[in-house]
Amino acid sequence: MTVGLIIILFLVLFLPFFVKPIERNLEPFLFVMGLLAAIVSGVLNIELFAEALKDPIFITLAVLIAGLLFKWLKKPIEGFILKVSQKMNISLFLAVIIVVLGLLSSVITAIIAAIVLVSIVSVLKLDRKTEIRTVILACFSIGLGAVLTPIGEPLATITTNKLNESFSYLFQSIGLEVIIVVLAIGIVSYFVLKPSQSDRGLDGDNDAESYSEILIRSFKIYLFVMGLTLLGAGYEPLVDRYLLDLPPTILYWINMISAVLDNATLAAAEISPAMSYQTIEFLLLGLIISGGMLIPGNIPNIISANKLGITSKEWAKMGVPFGLIVMVIVFIYLLIFG
Repeated sequence: MTVGLIIILFLVLFLPFFVKPIERNLEPFLFVMGLLAAIVSGVLNIELFAEALKDPIFITLAVLIAGLLFKWLKKPIEGFILKVSQKMNISLFLAVIIVVLGLLSSVITAIIAAIVLVSIVSVLKLDRKTEIRTVILACFSIGLGAVLTPIGEPLATITTNKLNESFSYLFQSIGLEVIIVVLAIGIVSYFVLKPSQSDRGLDGDNDAESYSEILIRSFKIYLFVMGLTLLGAGYEPLVDRYLLDLPPTILYWINMISAVLDNATLAAAEISPAMSYQTIEFLLLGLIISGGMLIPGNIPNIISANKLGITSKEWAKMGVPFGLIVMVIVFIYLLIFG
């Protein structure tokens, strides 16, 4: 069993990097891998499959409804953003947007927050350097804020379901830390984002999404979370055997690999109800912070970079050092107050 699960884990983590068709069809691939993991570990039964069918419902509906609302309100929202930005100091305006999107992402979902971010950046028409920095800082904020509710992003959905906790569990457990970091990112943004007119901005795709695109994305999220549920159940015996005894501080830094691997997948594989509160706190914060460091680490990064044409090198140039600084500061905070 152990060998089989380790092989599946390596396939899940690395095949999307090397096989383009899998990268483009990650959701069905992850569903198949989750099904295999559950079979190999011997946990697949009617109850688990029913749970896997139920778990994605709320986040799928949230993505669908928020996507439709943004499609219908796209032009008024963009007009309002442009009007407000012309009446405010642009650095302050960008800082406010970054904080607001971060906090709202737990309600409108990280996916829709990223699409709204792309629209805002496209409408403002700033220089390329400022736009890239704005997107990266905003994606850190969105990635953090989205975990406050189970409908915010797949990581939050999977964590809440695996631990069999209430809707408000994540907000109650790490909400204070997340909100403080989001506000801190906003303050940093005010001092870092100083637009100039000397450079051309990003060439992005800001066309309104079709109804079919919105429906397909919602179905993919459903399949993605379903696969994560099966994957998490499949790896629970392995986690209980090998990870429960690891110190939370070690898990925190190990989870920096979520910079290059989707953090929801890692959460599904790692989190166990048998873990202590402190271990889960260190594990989650390590995952969600480092998930902003590189493009593959989180869904908002992938959406924003693809639509705006930001390269991996451009992202890493700011995302890695900024993420490391936040990781160190939060680590010290957890050691003292956690």
